[in-house]
Amino acid sequence: MAPRDAASRSHDYRGAFGADGGRIVRKRRIPEVAAERGTVVEDPASGFCGAVVRVDIREVTLEDRHGGQRVFPLRAGAFLVDGVPATLVVPPRAVVGPVMSASGSVRVANLTARTARASRIWVEGIHDAALVETVWGHDLRVEGVVVEPMHGMDDLAAVVADFGPAPHRRLGILVDHLVEGSKETRAAHAVAGPDVLVTGHPFVDVWQAVKPSVVGIRAWPAVPRGTDWKAGVCAVLGWGDPAAGARRVLGAVRSYRDLEAPLIGAVERLIDFVTVGDARP
Repeated sequence: MAPRDAASRSHDYRGAFGADGGRIVRKRRIPEVAAERGTVVEDPASGFCGAVVRVDIREVTLEDRHGGQRVFPLRAGAFLVDGVPATLVVPPRAVVGPVMSASGSVRVANLTARTARASRIWVEGIHDAALVETVWGHDLRVEGVVVEPMHGMDDLAAVVADFGPAPHRRLGILVDHLVEGSKETRAAHAVAGPDVLVTGHPFVDVWQAVKPSVVGIRAWPAVPRGTDWKAGVCAVLGWGDPAAGARRVLGAVRSYRDLEAPLIGAVERLIDFVTVGDARP
C-alpha cells in the first residue's frame, strides 16, 4: 500500500458545541489523494483493487496483483484508499506531460476546430456516429473531418455516386457486419475505389463492438435470426426499449479501451484515408 504524503489532503471530524450545550458534528469531507504511480486503491462498485499505473484528467488505470488492468473514470469519492472513501486527483507533475485524448492520441491544447474538409466519413446510423464522436471527436476536429450517418446501406452505390468521390474529396464508410458473404460486404465491393474506402467490423451492430464488461454483462446475448438485434438484446437483458439501451451502452464508453479492436482499427484506417496528403477542402 502506497504511503500517504503531502499530496493527500484529508479532513478530520471537527466537533463544536451549540448554545444549548448540544454537540454539533460537521460532516466529514472526502479526502483527495494524488494518483501517484503505485498507489493502491479499490473500486468499491466492482471490488477491483490495484495499483495506479496510468492517470490523466479523465481516467485512471489500475493493475491488480495478477497483472490485469482496468480503466475507471475519475469521479469524486469513487475509490477506497486504505479502506477510506477518497477522490483521486491528478498529481501536479502528471499534467506536465502530454494529455491523451479518448482515442489515445495526444490532446491538442486550446484547440480551434479546423475548417471541414470536403472528404467525409459515413457511418450506418446515429449510434455509430455517437460512438465515433465519443472516442475520436477530438481527432476529427483537429483534422477537420465530418462524420455523417447514412441511416442504412440501401442504395449505397447511388449515394456514393451522388457524393462524387475524388482525390481531394475522399469518402470513408464504416459498416457493421462486414464479414465474408454478407450483403454489407457485397455492397462494399461494389463501391470501393481509389477515393472510396469501406472498412468495418464483424459485429451485427455497433453496440456489440463495446466490450461486454463495460456495460456490466458477461457477453452479448444471442438474438434469433429475424429479430431486431437491439430490441432482442434489450428484452433479454431487461434494458427496456432500444432508446434506453442506447443510453446505457453509449453512456458507458469513455475511451478506445472500452471498444473491441476491430472497430478501433476500422475507424483509424478511415481517418488516415480521408486525411491522406493533407488535402484541403
